[in-house]
Amino acid sequence: MAPRFAGDGRRETGDGAASSSQPAADVSRLPSPISRGCAPIPFAERSHFAAKIARGERVSSVEIVPPRGVDASKMLSDVAALKREGVDAVNVPDGPRAQSRMGAVMTSLLIEQQVGIETVTHYCCRDRNLLGMLSDLLGASAMGLRNLLVITGDPPKMGPYPDATAVFDIDSIGLTNLVRNLNRGLDPGGNPIGAPTRYAIGVGVNPAAVDPALELKRFEYKVEAGAEYAITQPVFDVAQLERFLRQIDHVRIPIIAGIWPLVSVRNAEFLANEVPGVVVPESVITRMRRANEKSKEHAVAEGIAIAREMLACVKAAVQGAQVSAPFGKVELALEVFRDHIAA
Repeated sequence: MAPRFAGDGRRETGDGAASSSQPAADVSRLPSPISRGCAPIPFAERSHFAAKIARGERVSSVEIVPPRGVDASKMLSDVAALKREGVDAVNVPDGPRAQSRMGAVMTSLLIEQQVGIETVTHYCCRDRNLLGMLSDLLGASAMGLRNLLVITGDPPKMGPYPDATAVFDIDSIGLTNLVRNLNRGLDPGGNPIGAPTRYAIGVGVNPAAVDPALELKRFEYKVEAGAEYAITQPVFDVAQLERFLRQIDHVRIPIIAGIWPLVSVRNAEFLANEVPGVVVPESVITRMRRANEKSKEHAVAEGIAIAREMLACVKAAVQGAQVSAPFGKVELALEVFRDHIAA
């Protein structure tokens, strides 16, 4: 397959949903180092998270949304609980649903320095131009961040600041290529930067995409551009995930399944209708509705049960799971992981 990094005239939103509203930037001008640059640090040596993936072991991570303000005390307390329970890493979203929160890079540094657990830092293309992204990534590497999840980012119109402008100099495919270059000691212009960065490069993927052919094509481009592992959108349909995994056999990299414990039927309907790239089958919504009719507590218990079923079903086919902490409730994420972290 010939190198191609601009996608198909469409861009990705969030962690895998396709949209035609914003053309993907032409990032084919970013050089792919072939004979220049240095050899990258071996994947297994870049972080503990990467080392487990390289050994073929299952990894566990929990996604915690950064605080809206400057007080990170509750988040740090929650993260400390995750560390005590043996979770491998904390996923830190970057302005999810175009909402303004503490920056993912700085939040990740707080977590790693004050709690001592690794992070998987989401980094999106929406808010920075090429120069800004390069500066961020060099600084984050110098400060010790190692695990990235490269995404394009949700459009501002989704969030509470619809008049904010999006940058999108490049999309997630181009940014993956850029980080691969940095890992070989080259900037986007092919100039040497000295010591290379040592990022473990992750990307988002959506097994339930509206346009499966486009999603598969973009995933192929991401792997070609340098992706080393992928995290899926929340999985509610195991058969859909299994079909997608069969489709990517020819470009298979380690896949980490996204798992979301629902807390109510309203939560399920919101994800199904308002969050790009997330598909919640009617059978799951029906289960949540029946549980909700009994009580809120029954609904939470049913949501955890569904998430545990998803985790058990996909466990053998993937390299691990990222469980979201709905509304910041880490205890629900840990309940999903019960009996799975040590296994």
